[in-house]
Amino acid sequence: MSTDLTANPHARTELHRYAEALLANLAADATCSTIPTPTSSTNVPGYWLSPAVEALLLLLRGQDALEPLGRAAKLDERRTALFLCLALALCGQGDRIHASWMGIAFGDLSLDSPVSHGQRALWLAAAQGAYGPAGKIFVLRKLDAVAVPSRSEPARWLSALTPHEPSMVVPPSLVDFPELAEFPELAQPVQAAAQLSRLLGRCTEITTTRTGAASRTACALWSADETLTVLRDLVRPERAVRGPERAEKPLVEHLLDDLRPSSDPALAAIALHVAAPIVRTAAECLAQATQVAPPESVSIPLLGHRVTLRPEGPDPESMAAAERHITVEGVPNRGRPWLAYALLALAATTLVVGVVTPVTLPAAALAALLAAGGGHQLWSRHRRERADAEYVTKQLSELRELADGAVWALHEYAREADKRAQGATSDLAELIRLLRRGPRAG
Repeated sequence: MSTDLTANPHARTELHRYAEALLANLAADATCSTIPTPTSSTNVPGYWLSPAVEALLLLLRGQDALEPLGRAAKLDERRTALFLCLALALCGQGDRIHASWMGIAFGDLSLDSPVSHGQRALWLAAAQGAYGPAGKIFVLRKLDAVAVPSRSEPARWLSALTPHEPSMVVPPSLVDFPELAEFPELAQPVQAAAQLSRLLGRCTEITTTRTGAASRTACALWSADETLTVLRDLVRPERAVRGPERAEKPLVEHLLDDLRPSSDPALAAIALHVAAPIVRTAAECLAQATQVAPPESVSIPLLGHRVTLRPEGPDPESMAAAERHITVEGVPNRGRPWLAYALLALAATTLVVGVVTPVTLPAAALAALLAAGGGHQLWSRHRRERADAEYVTKQLSELRELADGAVWALHEYAREADKRAQGATSDLAELIRLLRRGPRAG
């Protein structure tokens, strides 16, 4: 029912001022001992807020409010119900509301429509226990009525519950060979088991955490601020805050926000209850991923050469190829020692010349020097060849040692895989038990 408030702007202004003062008083003083008395100027005929405020005052005093309630409901039933539910929750008297008011004020939720600020405020207040166990059950049923698909982007829900996932998890068996942990066939089961364990830990935290006094106070203040903001927007919609920070969000976005580690435990418990089918499906996929058997063979680089590893040992062909490459690379082609040969030949020639000519001593001395130079060249070459052979032998030994160690690491990984799969099965069973238990109504 529309109302022309321009007919009496002074009364409208006075009513808005009184309603805002009343709300501020309720937010500051739950005993309602200093509620201002309304004046006749706050009576605006045909406007829902005037009888709604009158009904609220009567309810706060414990008096019968049926007559003003009926008038306000005829003018705007939904706003009246929302105003009374939030105002009574604001002053700690949410138990005075009627169940039908909650249904009228909350309305219906849908995956296709955003959650209104009024719905979110009622949701927050109910989660904090403002309406008792019945209020929390009401919100749970409203959320349950929205069928969130069990396969609705499970990665988003897992990311909300367990953010900051490590890019790679190295199992104990592969600590000495981290390059093995990079193989998808070996990494995925380990990653899945670790994520399932963290998911169980987060769900256990949500379903068992008792909110401390300090946390309850902070959450209550946050809920009260949101409630007061919605009430002020309801009283004076022309002054409602607009902008991205007050934009209405879809239901799924609210649920994802409530599941994050920084959220209120009461909201997280409700969100987990709603998302339980999705979380269960994602957990089952993680548990199934841990059941994958290790691959029959893995090809990894060892000392820069690819070697295929099998359970029975390194592949002979790949090992032989790697050894050939090491041998070829470790022994460079130095060619023949032509310089040494030339020096020795020249020494022999000089010696012959010295014998057949009168310059025997100088020629003999020169021949000795040339022979020494050639011998030194041959000795240096032999030393380099021996060093090359020792390097190749060392590299081949290291290659075999690394290959054998990697094979043993894969054997240990296979033993861990059995334990990991059993642990994932146990974690999944415990997680399902927690999800079935659901949040406490109180």
